[in-house]
Amino acid sequence: MAKITLPDGSTLEVSDGTTAGQLAQQIGPGLAKAAVAAKINGQLVDLAAPLNGDVAIQIITPKDDEGLEVIRHSCAHVMAEAICSLWPETKLVYGPTVEDGFYYDVDLDEPIRPDDFERIEQKMGEIVKADRPFVRSQMTRAEALEKLAGDKYKTDNINRADGDTISFYSHGDNFEDLCRGPHVPGTGRVGSFKVMSVAGAYWHGDPTQKMLQRVYGTAWPTKKELDDHLQRLEEAKKRDHRVLGKQLDLFSFNEAGPGFAFVHPKGMIIWNSIVDFWRSVHDSYGYEEIRTPIILNEELWHKSGHWDNYKENMYFTNFDDTDYAIKPMNCPGGCLVYKSRQHSYREFPSRVAELGLVHRHEASGVMHGLFRVRQFTQDDAHIFCTPEQIESEIVGVIELTFEIYQAFGFEDFHIELSTKPDKHIGSDEIWETATNALEEALKHKNIDYKVNAGDGAFYGPKIDFHIRDCLKRSWQLGTIQLDFSMPERFGMVYTDKDNTDKTPVMIHRAVLGSFERFIGILIEHYGANFPLWLSPEQVRILPISEKTNDYAETVRGKLKEAKLRCNCDFSNEKINAKIAKSHAEKLPYMLVVGPREAQSGTVNVRIRGVKETKNVAIDEFLKMAQSKIADKRINLPF
Repeated sequence: MAKITLPDGSTLEVSDGTTAGQLAQQIGPGLAKAAVAAKINGQLVDLAAPLNGDVAIQIITPKDDEGLEVIRHSCAHVMAEAICSLWPETKLVYGPTVEDGFYYDVDLDEPIRPDDFERIEQKMGEIVKADRPFVRSQMTRAEALEKLAGDKYKTDNINRADGDTISFYSHGDNFEDLCRGPHVPGTGRVGSFKVMSVAGAYWHGDPTQKMLQRVYGTAWPTKKELDDHLQRLEEAKKRDHRVLGKQLDLFSFNEAGPGFAFVHPKGMIIWNSIVDFWRSVHDSYGYEEIRTPIILNEELWHKSGHWDNYKENMYFTNFDDTDYAIKPMNCPGGCLVYKSRQHSYREFPSRVAELGLVHRHEASGVMHGLFRVRQFTQDDAHIFCTPEQIESEIVGVIELTFEIYQAFGFEDFHIELSTKPDKHIGSDEIWETATNALEEALKHKNIDYKVNAGDGAFYGPKIDFHIRDCLKRSWQLGTIQLDFSMPERFGMVYTDKDNTDKTPVMIHRAVLGSFERFIGILIEHYGANFPLWLSPEQVRILPISEKTNDYAETVRGKLKEAKLRCNCDFSNEKINAKIAKSHAEKLPYMLVVGPREAQSGTVNVRIRGVKETKNVAIDEFLKMAQSKIADKRINLPF
């Protein structure tokens, strides 16, 4: 008999060989109907997987992240079969899931065009309607290589696979694909889907190889969820920061410097507003600010470990017969500032922040507006402390991070703990100590987190903060990285209580990450309808005619004296045209002034996105606006 432990800790017994799907049916028909896969002892498997001995099991449904991923991976196979059916000469390469969907790379000389998407979807619909079961088979690596001899793509996949057992999945008599799995029970369970786009992609990203076609799709458990996703994508197009950035004159790019953003005056107002807020929060948390050089000699990057682990992303130069690198990260410079004088345990924790300009080489094909650039400003900081101070310092960084995110209206976020990668520096013991310290800090704050195995920085484990914007898109922003190795490599010490030299612990952290990327995220999150404190122009005064221009100037003088960013529209346009222009430029407040307002010392307030207007005294408007700016309120109306 197999002893089964369920997620709630309860147990039951079933006959050895009972499948996960049969267990789900035994627990309840509703669960069996919803089930798409299972986790046995933490490993994701098909519902056809047998249960033997003592096992812990979780039945996976579309409500679980893993369930949605299984649906999408299965849908990728359905799309692959549809493409092979429509273009029999197709050679399949690989088809993984990605955020919100999946893709399949195919080698096909005939181009797949958007006009073909409907045909692909119709063929997929036929496969789904047939509800053919996904069937797993497996063999040794040698047998798999013999089976697929001559298929360079699949033999390459086999050679890259872990272990000596290679698995295949078929659904029906006409389609089988090399795949690790798992999959839904049958093709009828892939949910609602849509083919989204097609793009070129080199095999393994190598431009010397043949250009493949990458066909993207999306799949969701229900049609409503698919429709909601498509609606979010349409809304995202309207909020594209590249379009809004140009429309509102915030930033630009130029072929003279691909991947280097040119920030315009209005964009700099947003930038500096963020910087001022960032500095005020960091000051309240006891940080001091430094600035380090952009170019440092190559020897430093060997010492830091970046040369061996990051040089393919770095820029280099040579002068005075010496090799230099343009910094991709700020930490080595921070280490040199630390080493510039002696330190005592009494100084710790030492919190040092830097708005550091860094450069990283990005391939031209992956650059994307402000989201992926070659030069950016990182809101970096390094904390030097004793081992006993680690937990309290990590807790402090978490609290600071939450405070900053909430000021921008980000309340929906999740946290991941990333552990030791294959390519790393430092001993296993150091990594275990560092990882445990991060876990304890998260537990201290009662924070739920996901373990992201093997995705730590090369010098230490890390906590990553992922926020969701108003369109439910996830963005990785902040990071906290615990580093025992770099201080040793740089010979950093402090004098401890016993008068001996000790090596400090170094905490790397960023909250917003790249300023450029964060501003791009804000533009799309707000749809460029910035909250008052961030708006480049907070108020525009609109005189009805020349007769009230003098009063408009008086109002502007009072607003400027109160430190509001404001302008007057003295054009000869009709007032309705002035209002329409101000709405198009996403102004938070418009103050219409005519003879009646001039006589009463009031303004007629028009609010972005609100039909109703309100007549108030100038001082009342000022008091309201200053209050909203001070507490970073998002909602504009009175």
